[in-house]
Amino acid sequence: MKFRSDPTRIRGSIAPVVTPFTDDGALDLDSLRGLVRRQLEAGAHGVSVGGSTGEPSAQSVAERIAAIRAVAAEVDDAVPFLPGTGSAKLDETLEITAAARDAGADAVLVITPYYARPTQEALYRWFSTVAGEFPDLPVVLYNVPSRTAVDVDPDTVARLFRDHDNVVGIKETTKDFEHFSRVLHRCGRDLLVWSGIELLGLPLLALGGAGFISAVSNLAPGAVARMYEAWEAGDHETARDLHYALHPLVDLLFVETNPAPAKWVLHQQGRLASAHVRAPLLPLTAEARPRVEALLAQGAALLDRPLERKTS
Repeated sequence: MKFRSDPTRIRGSIAPVVTPFTDDGALDLDSLRGLVRRQLEAGAHGVSVGGSTGEPSAQSVAERIAAIRAVAAEVDDAVPFLPGTGSAKLDETLEITAAARDAGADAVLVITPYYARPTQEALYRWFSTVAGEFPDLPVVLYNVPSRTAVDVDPDTVARLFRDHDNVVGIKETTKDFEHFSRVLHRCGRDLLVWSGIELLGLPLLALGGAGFISAVSNLAPGAVARMYEAWEAGDHETARDLHYALHPLVDLLFVETNPAPAKWVLHQQGRLASAHVRAPLLPLTAEARPRVEALLAQGAALLDRPLERKTS
């Protein structure tokens, strides 16, 4: 709860860790805790679990809550914790959000309800219900139209931001970069905007964004954190160098459906006991492995490097 009272401090690289499973598909909380420790050691500015990279739609409510509690305990207020708590069902969203609040989450990431394709008015009422149920908990909208088949209009974001003091930000996972600008223009720069598109994270900072919730931080957490810190320090050349150096690892993530490639790499590194992904996803195929290995080699210089803190 360290950052809940001042969500403006939740900035930078928020790492959306994968959800590990055993070979037989069970939740692997030991590996999950290890992934969180790695992020903290690498200098991540925050941790998330249960977003798209975490396969939430393939888990039960009980499993999602167990993962949230495990991560909250491991983070232990060292950095902000922003779990994904949204679902296609309102009762599940409220149950998971309540559990996240009680576990000490600093804010919750609430995805647009998928499959149903609600109108903008329906989206407004959905998010208003969540915000109204938890008035003391910061709520971050999660807009990912490629997975949900619905886009939150900038005017809807502005309406929610205006009407609910605890709607503090949005994670924008859209390749329509004009959308980012329109959201900030409608809401003002007090709205916290994170990019969920890896290659738009750095450009968003130029518009006044708060940072990025980037799946590539599963592979190179230190480099992603350093990119944000370099930009904030005014070292834009270093930030750009890191942005371009991360390209191969970003491409690796999407050789097949995320998070299968990332889990395969983490398993090869010994960070996961298994590379298992739940149906309907498939583990990385043999045909895709040469491409993943080639991209991994190209991005090898950024792997597993700790964050270099400047000393005064």
